[in-house]
Amino acid sequence: MNAIRTRSSFDVRLIVNGQPWELHVPAHALLLDVLRDRLGLKGAKRSCDVQVCGACTVLVDGAPVSACTYLAVEADGRQVRTVEGLGDDGGLAPLQQAFIDGGAVQCGFCTPGMLMAATALLAEDPAPSREAIVQHLRGNICRCTGYSKIVDAVLACARQDSR
Repeated sequence: MNAIRTRSSFDVRLIVNGQPWELHVPAHALLLDVLRDRLGLKGAKRSCDVQVCGACTVLVDGAPVSACTYLAVEADGRQVRTVEGLGDDGGLAPLQQAFIDGGAVQCGFCTPGMLMAATALLAEDPAPSREAIVQHLRGNICRCTGYSKIVDAVLACARQDSR
């Protein structure tokens, strides 16, 4: 009987928030763990570990993914953006400011994932309807705000950007 031999680790190259990284990672390493433990980017949160809460949402090549189930080797050669990469020059991104101004942040646990999912939506549709925002954020759970202020903040940012 022939044994199946698999690789136990890989070298991955990725660009995280504009910075290139070369890392040696175990084959089973999750993108969330690499971001948090190896790169010190703590914005994406571990919560459900089954891709249903959205707390770990990051963008890979502009698309929102659940970093808790996304293997780090899948990000090889790709652009990864975390909540830490939203602002520039030490300032907040307009969407982050809209969340603050609109009171869309309470405990803050879901906020990074909400921001990343909303960022992807606004990149795809700069002037989404309320219904489109609700639909797009359906995979991100918030236990504090009731969602209204989050949706209002995304709408306010879209309106501000369209001026």
